[in-house]
Amino acid sequence: MLQFLLGLSDRQATEAVRCRIDFKYAMAIELDDSGFHHSVLADFRDRLAEGDRADRLLGLALARLKEAGQVRERTTQHTDSTHVLAAVRDLTRLDLVSEAVRAALEEVADAFPYLLEGLVDEDWGLRYGRPVRLGKNPTKPKTRILTTGNDAARLLEHLHRHGAGHASGPRVQALRQIMVQNYHHDAAGHLRWRTAEKEGGAGLPPSSRAIVSP
Repeated sequence: MLQFLLGLSDRQATEAVRCRIDFKYAMAIELDDSGFHHSVLADFRDRLAEGDRADRLLGLALARLKEAGQVRERTTQHTDSTHVLAAVRDLTRLDLVSEAVRAALEEVADAFPYLLEGLVDEDWGLRYGRPVRLGKNPTKPKTRILTTGNDAARLLEHLHRHGAGHASGPRVQALRQIMVQNYHHDAAGHLRWRTAEKEGGAGLPPSSRAIVSP
């Protein structure tokens, strides 16, 4: 909840757990606790989305709020946990794609900097500087999702045309796989964000094969 409230990426959230006293207090952990790896958050969200765990957790939270007098019967003070979880998953995947683009750019810039001439401009520097920022309104990331996807597709196409086989390091290869796992092209050839098949989307890879870090 703190991560979502503050608009933090997984890496930023785990760094806050390691360094910030208020995060440690909220989680009831010792001040010298070293925290955990950022991939734990993605694993936790996957487990939370299984079965009716999210609904049970939301029901428990609402019951506590009702006991505290913060929620009354027959009012509009409720939400749909499905939409909340979907927004959190989108943010996590957007953070993954953005970090993958940044990692690929750093790899190419280190080995073949001339390949980025005419491609990377000031806007790219702002989007993929360290650390990656999701913007002031991370609950509505649709525009950033398409922008990042188009940037990644443009980068890969540029390297394919001008790299002559030289710019194919592990980070570039990881970006290619991450793009396939998170985007698809519609009938008109436009790039689209993958969603679960049960939501009418093109489907997502099984968690055992999904790349969670560039």
